[in-house]
Order: sequence, then C-alpha cells, then structure tokens
Amino acid sequence: MAALAQKNIVCKVESERVIRYRDPEKGGKYAIFFTDWKRRIPSSSGAPPDLEMHMAHIHFKPWPYADKHFAGPPKTYALGGARAWWVWALSVLFVLYLFSVQTGYSVVNPSIQGDLQLSIQQISAVAAIYTWVFAVCQFFGGALLDRLGAHKVLPISVVLVTAGVFLFANAHSYATLILSQFVMAVGACTGFVGAGYIGGQWFGMAKFSFMFGLVQFCAALSSAFSVNALQFALGQVAWRSLFNYVGIAGIVLAVLAFVYLRNPRPVESTHEGVGAFFKSVMSALSAVAKNGHVWIQALICAAEFGALLALGVVWAPKLMAIRGAAPDTAALSASLLWLGLAAGCLFIPAWSDRIRKRKLPILAGSIVQLACALILVYVPGLPIGVDMAICFLFGVANAVHMLTFSSAADVVPPQLIGTSAAFVNGIGFIFGGILIARPGARIATGLEAGIERVSMDMVQYAARPIVLALVLALILSFVMRESYPAQQNRDSS
Repeated sequence: MAALAQKNIVCKVESERVIRYRDPEKGGKYAIFFTDWKRRIPSSSGAPPDLEMHMAHIHFKPWPYADKHFAGPPKTYALGGARAWWVWALSVLFVLYLFSVQTGYSVVNPSIQGDLQLSIQQISAVAAIYTWVFAVCQFFGGALLDRLGAHKVLPISVVLVTAGVFLFANAHSYATLILSQFVMAVGACTGFVGAGYIGGQWFGMAKFSFMFGLVQFCAALSSAFSVNALQFALGQVAWRSLFNYVGIAGIVLAVLAFVYLRNPRPVESTHEGVGAFFKSVMSALSAVAKNGHVWIQALICAAEFGALLALGVVWAPKLMAIRGAAPDTAALSASLLWLGLAAGCLFIPAWSDRIRKRKLPILAGSIVQLACALILVYVPGLPIGVDMAICFLFGVANAVHMLTFSSAADVVPPQLIGTSAAFVNGIGFIFGGILIARPGARIATGLEAGIERVSMDMVQYAARPIVLALVLALILSFVMRESYPAQQNRDSS
C-alpha cells in the first residue's frame, strides 16, 4: 500500500467490486478488483481507508480487461426447473426444424425435379450432399460445444440452416441447390448433438441418456408428421412459397436462440487456437478409431441408419408408388418409417438395459429390418395396408441403431464417450449419403440395360445396395461381442 501512496495513484470507487485507478508512470487506466469485497466502499477521490486489509485479494489488470471480466460475477442458472425446460425445448425445436426440412425433401423433390429439369441422379445427389457434408462437419460439432458453449455455437447454427432454407426455396439452378444443402448441413451438424448437450448441461449428466432419448423421440415423431404436413401444404401453395415461409419461421427461431440458448454456467475459454483445436479433435478420433469394436458398431449404425435415411428421405414414396399406392398413401409410408423409429426409441434402449445386453436387441432388430426390406422389394402384390405396416415395423426395428452408440461408449474411456458418438454418427451419415445416392445411379444404368422404369424389376435392381447393407449389418450383429458393462450387470443384480 505504501508503494501505491508513493506513486501518488488516484483511485475512484466504481462499485463494491471495482476501483478504477490511474498510474502516472504507465500512463493508462487500470483497475483494482476485490474478489471477496462484501461491504460498501465509500466513494472517494483517494484510496478507501481500509484498503490495506484487503490487499491479499486485489488483482491488477488493464482497465478494458477489468471492465469486461471484473464487472461482477457471471450470471448462472439453477439446473432443472422451468428455465431449463424452456432452453431444452428451444434446442429440440431447432432439431425438429432441421429434421422437418430434411425429410420434407422427399415430398418436394418431384416438384424440384420438374421445375429445374433435373435428372433422377441429380435429385438423389442433392440429398446425398447434405448427408456427406453433415457427416464430416458433425465430427467437430461436439468439440465446438465443449470449448465454446451453446450460446456461441447454436444460434449461429440456426442462422446457417435458415439461410440454407432460403437458398433452397429460391434456387433456379442445380449449383444453387447444392449450395443450399451445403449451408444447411454445416448449420445442422450441431443440432442433434447440441440438443443432447443442452440436456446434459441444464439437467445434469445423470439425466443425459434420458434427455437424449427424448430428443430422438421428438425428432423421429416430427419427421413422421412433417412429411404429411408438407404434403398437405403443397396442395395449397407452391413449393418455393412453402419453403420461404419455413425460412421466416427460422428467423423467429434464430432470434429466440440468440436470446435464450446458453449454458447454465458460462463456459471458460481455453484460448485454444484453431490448429490446436483440430489437433485435439483428431487425436481423440484416432484413439477411438483404434478400437475394433467401435468400428463394428459404426458399420452396423451406418448400414441400418443409412437404409432408413435412403428410404425415409427419398425412396420410400417412390417404392410404394410402384407397389400401387396412391400419392398421398405413398408419402405416408415415409412418415410411418419415422413414426416407427419414434416408437422403437421409447422401448428398445430400455429393453437393452433391462436384460443387460446389447448384442441380442441389435441382432433381433437387424433380422427384422432385413426381413421387412426383402418383403417390400421382392414380394409384390400385397395389400397396401400390409405394406404400410411393414414400413412401420421397419422403423421400429431400426431403433436398434441407437444401441450402437451405447455399445461403442461401453468400450472407451469416459473422456472419449462423446468422441465415440461422433465417430459412429459420422460414419453412419457418410454411408447414408452413399445409400441415398446409389439407387438413383442404378436406375440410370438399369434404364440403359432396358429395365422398365416403373416396375418391380427396377425396384429390385435399384434397391440392391440397401438390401446388401442390411445383410452386412446382420452379419456384423452376429460377430459382435457383448459389450454391456460387467459393473452395470453387478450393480443391477
């Protein structure tokens, strides 16, 4: 304190926590910050009378730094409660928004094909581009959330998806259509994982699995009904007007996201550079990729979720139309796939925990999915109602792909669980992009070979990659080892 007096430093009390002072020798404004100051300090042109007794708790920082960081403690919120549910609901609303846009493509792609004079290969490639870009970007989505927090990531993601929707609605060329999918995919890469992140942050990690399950249930349910809603809306307005309205809804969501989407406690910045960030993510991915069991789970997820994406986003309505369904009924088939997935997500993970096994549910689901696909592709002439029931059953059985995330997490260290989920999900979406695109390419080669476009022969030829993927999933389900943690088995006994 004597040193301060000798320098003739003039102090001015700004608040109970901050005192501004000027050091003539350094020629700039500085601040004194009291980390545990409780009493009100009388305003003075000099130092407070009892300043000396608090010197142990004083930090000296440049004034702009102090103004930003020492103006008071950061605002925090309690876990759970009404605000937590509101923030979580907004994050889920973003997931529903981007899932609805994604699955709505299966409804509007015939209109797009006609307006832009696109080939069937180009239509399937547009959907595949979204899937591939999403797959690559989402490897880094969880890491961005961990390092920057929800407020710096999720609102920007909403803006990107909304911008992509407007590009999509106003596209007049194939290149613009591709660009719209690229922009949407970059924004969407943090949507699903972001909702799971918000659930863990605002409700505690003990409820992470439960809250993440609710996210998947809501997403699948939304995908089911959004297809029908878009089908109805297309009967009232043109597809371009419809998606411009969807974009306006995205603007409203973006405003809400900027206001409310944040962590209950601010994320402490690590000041990690871009190079160090990518290096840390790649190091974690490399550690996970060295585990053979994780690869098996990733490939099972890729085959099964890829098949669902291919059918639910593009091909199910076309398949059902060839099987004799009316246009509205054919569109409903895609909804039933997602509705079945929602139903399966409610009980299959719980069943796995109840019997304390991963392999049996995954194997059973793989068998059912392959059987459903074989019936739809190779058994013509069934009543449309039976076909629709098979679509629903396929979706229910497809929910076992969620267990691949659990099985992968079973065999990695706790600090790599998020990375293992990103790895499995990324591989799944990359393979999903291939399965979306391949049937379209095979239709083109089938036409060249003389196969009639609207025929079961063409269905069987085009759907072969999907069927083979499900066969691969079944084989891997047989050879995978049981991964349910032994400690959990003992704890549950």
